Amino acid sequence: MPGFELFGDLERKEVNDVLDNGVLMRYGFDGMRNGHWKAKELEKELQNTFQTNHVQLVSSGTAAVSVALASAGIGAGDEVIMPTFTFVASFEAIMMLGAVPVLVDIDDTLTLDPKAVEAAITPKTKAVMIVQMCGSMGNMDALQSICTKNNLLFVEDACQAIGGTYKGQPLGSIADLGCFSFDFVKTITCGEGGAVITNNPEYYKNADHYSDHGHDHIGNDRGAETHPFLGYNFRISELHAAVGLAQVKRLPEFIEIQKKNYTILHDALSEIPDVTFRKVPEGGEESYAFLNFFLPDLESARMVAESFKTNGIHACWNYFDNNWHYIRKWHHLKDAKSLYPLSSEIKEALKQLQTKDFSQSDHFIGRNMSCLIKLSWTDEEVRERANMMVKAITSVI
Repeated sequence: MPGFELFGDLERKEVNDVLDNGVLMRYGFDGMRNGHWKAKELEKELQNTFQTNHVQLVSSGTAAVSVALASAGIGAGDEVIMPTFTFVASFEAIMMLGAVPVLVDIDDTLTLDPKAVEAAITPKTKAVMIVQMCGSMGNMDALQSICTKNNLLFVEDACQAIGGTYKGQPLGSIADLGCFSFDFVKTITCGEGGAVITNNPEYYKNADHYSDHGHDHIGNDRGAETHPFLGYNFRISELHAAVGLAQVKRLPEFIEIQKKNYTILHDALSEIPDVTFRKVPEGGEESYAFLNFFLPDLESARMVAESFKTNGIHACWNYFDNNWHYIRKWHHLKDAKSLYPLSSEIKEALKQLQTKDFSQSDHFIGRNMSCLIKLSWTDEEVRERANMMVKAITSVI
């Protein structure tokens, strides 16, 4: 991770196909294409990759979450439970629909604590969204059981977890709907792009229409298509899809490299008594895009983060003070700083975040270090990095 590290001839070939015929839009212009439909081809490849019946490409991972929720009828005033550790896009995508983000604690999997989810359910709760941060999953069986028991939509934001599996199923394909990002720093990239996947034909049809101004996509005359319902523009371009088409064919190669590099670092750090690792539920295999480990306390984590920085060990973070990925510094969210008026339900929910106790999440995020696994490292570079990490950690704890 990320896939751009290994751009090559296959990506160039797919992009040149699009430039040669000149059709950059995924819909229409049939006569000019010379048989090239990169978005359609990528959707078929992703169906196989994710072992799912339906894939709808969209313009980003953020768009994927909004489209997924909208396709299942989630909207104004509906509560969507999500974790405190994620990317800001998670609550942005929920709020864009007028729905209400309800943030709850994580556990040692670094995603939703099932007990916290159960405690947060109200009559207004309509969906639970797990965010599989840093390449791994939560307790999927427990979360699925909670959703089934309470008749709630279960959504997987697997934007950072492509290539991970749970009991043999690809992450993203387990819940009612799965969401992926193919932005520039994901394991496979389109530059910008995302996907909604599902086995539910109604959700797929809705996602297909909603992401393209409500077009029904019936026939081959775009101008004659009808609009069964309102939609918006979340289309991916053919250029972006072309890059992704090349990258997804290389996913097994990328995962193999990530696993090899991850294992070298993991094995080295496992010799340090004060280091423990994030919990991966039984039956799960992470994507190896990140190595996540815990230190004894927040002070230790901060000292190790500083030692890493001083010693040139880059792309490792303690997210406790991060303003992109953890609730503590999401002041714009908690203070409801919006360019447009927010509903009373959303404003009240955000106000509660200012005083809500997230000490359990603090306990895990405060002690956590998350290290990106690069694809371009040589074996020598990985082993040198492992030695440097061990020295930096043991020098401060």
